[in-house]
This record gives sequence, C-alpha cells and structure tokens, in this order.
Amino acid sequence: MLELATTLQGQTIQNRVREVGINPNHWYAVTWAKDLKPGKILPIRIWNQSIALYRDSQNQVQAVENVCPHKGVAMDKGKVQGDAIVCGYHGWEFNGQGDCVGIPYWGEGQKLPCAQMRSYPVQERYGLIWLFPGDRAFAHLASVPEIPEYDDPKCFMVPIGAEFKAHFSICNENTMDVFHGYLHQNLQGWFDPVLLKLRETDEAVTAEYQVSYKGILTKFLGLSESGGITTKTISVDYQYPNYINKLEGVSALYLMRLPISATESRSFAMLFLRLPIPVWLVNSVRRVLQPVVLHLLFLPFLHQDIEMIESEQENYLKNPQRRYVEVNPAIIAVQRLIVKQYDRYQQTLQSSEMISR
Repeated sequence: MLELATTLQGQTIQNRVREVGINPNHWYAVTWAKDLKPGKILPIRIWNQSIALYRDSQNQVQAVENVCPHKGVAMDKGKVQGDAIVCGYHGWEFNGQGDCVGIPYWGEGQKLPCAQMRSYPVQERYGLIWLFPGDRAFAHLASVPEIPEYDDPKCFMVPIGAEFKAHFSICNENTMDVFHGYLHQNLQGWFDPVLLKLRETDEAVTAEYQVSYKGILTKFLGLSESGGITTKTISVDYQYPNYINKLEGVSALYLMRLPISATESRSFAMLFLRLPIPVWLVNSVRRVLQPVVLHLLFLPFLHQDIEMIESEQENYLKNPQRRYVEVNPAIIAVQRLIVKQYDRYQQTLQSSEMISR
C-alpha cells in the first residue's frame, strides 16, 4: 500500500479516463434481487453487453447472453419454462449454461444443432444479484464486498438506486470527492472538509477526510444534541469497482457501481445508520422510516449530484479535447486506478490471444 501526499495542488486531468472501459474480471451488482421475479426474464446491460437473467425451477438465478444463437432475437422476448429460457420467435430452449436443449419442431431422437449462447457466473447475496462478466476462469479469484452491517439488527438499512447519464469514472469521482459539500450547503450538509490520509494500491484507493456537520441532519443522526457543529472523520474506500464509505460511529454506505455504456451508469447502494434509538424501536418503525430517510434526507443530495455529474458528461462530449484542472489528489488516484484496471484487462486479453495462436 502506497501512502500519498494529501496536499492540494493543481493537476491537469488526462481525459483518457473518460474513454476507457471496465475490467470485467470483477463481480458487479446488476439488479436488486426482488426485481427478478420467478417466471420472468429480466434484461440487464453491463458495459454494452446485453444479458438475460431468469430464475430456474429451483429459484436459482441464471444469466445468459440476451441474443438467441438461431436468429439473433433478444431472449427477454421469450419465456421461462422449467429450467430453460425459451426464445419467443421459434421456441428454441436453452439451459443456464447456454446449451440448446430443445426445439419444438425437431425430430425425436435427432441430434440437436450446435447452438450455444454465452452464460455468466452469477450469485444472489445481500438482496442483490451479482454477475461476473469477464473470463469465468477468474470468477473464483474475485469476491463480492463483505457487508457485515446487512445482518446487524442495530443497523437501520435504506436501499438506494440511481441512474446517471454519464461515464462511470465521472460518477466514481463524485463519490470520492468530499470537497463538493459546497453544492449541498442549502441542505445543511457537510462543510470545511480536510483530506487527512490517502492510500493507493493496484485494487483500491482509500481516503480519510475530516468534515463538519450542523443543522437538522446533525440532530437526526444524533451527532449533536444541541444541533451545534460536530466534526467527524469519514473514510471513502474505492475497492474497484465499488465503494465503502463510513462515518465514524454513525453510518456506512456500500455503493455498487454498474457501468452500462460510455454515457450510462447505475448504482445500487445500501445506507446503514446507527440511530440513537433502541433496537426494538428501529425494527418496529423500519418500514415507515425507510422512505422518510430516503426521500427527505438522502435523495435531495443525490439529485443535486446527478445534475452536476450529467452536466460534466454533457460538456465533455461537446469538447473531449478540453483540459480540466483538479486539486484533490484523491480524484487523481481514482482516475489512475480506473485506467490501470482497464489496461490490466487489455494485457490479459493480449496474453490470451498470444497463447491461443
């Protein structure tokens, strides 16, 4: 792990980070598990790949390429039949491994044609469906983030989903950028941020900031009984491709990023709060309190962020040659990691091609 200087100084952003793709050899959250209903096919996209998700007869999630190898029709236009996904055009059936297992007008006993679609490693955990879009041989080497708060009865959890018309690098920089509290000043957000520590590895960038809070948010979280100014340390940990943000003794935010295309991203986040009320009371008001916290305390911040993120993307597309200046070394470190992960994957592809020749 490399300790980096926390000094703020002007650095020119290299716009290549706005053009790179993902390293697919990681697990990505692609949808909330509750949104994949039994008997239904759910199409998702991850970095320009269209994938069809469905549950088999054992309720296990299966993921296959969303293109029928017969005529190229999208598989989500079909149906689920037992353990198979069935194309809606000619009724060709495929199992979770992508093998053709039936054709309704095929002769009995006749060998089926060699028609196969790509399948993907997939798992269901923490109320999310995770997919490994890279080389399945590497799937066992990677893991989804550990979320110990998920089963902690003392933690109040709020699920948060968001969509962005922007490259995932812009979204990730926003998450690392605690200095943009200026944007949220009308919401009585945080202020006077100070970058305390910054560390970098080949897999992660971790920053610690000191921030101050005041107002209604401070009171709600129990940071201050009097509503005065409270200063806390927040850690922002970018473990490619996801984030873990923790405010000491108060909250933890797990943010899973789904890169869809060069100008589209989604996020699936779980906000865990340690509220200053008894556990029994938290459990009894959970269903009522969740939408209140989401709509009154979190979404106003998120909507302001989305506006700025999409404005940044829009102006980048108007002039990709324009150079911008950044002063936060944590942002530069995030950009460096994104490019490094993409380059690593490209090198892996090149090595595989050389071996196969």
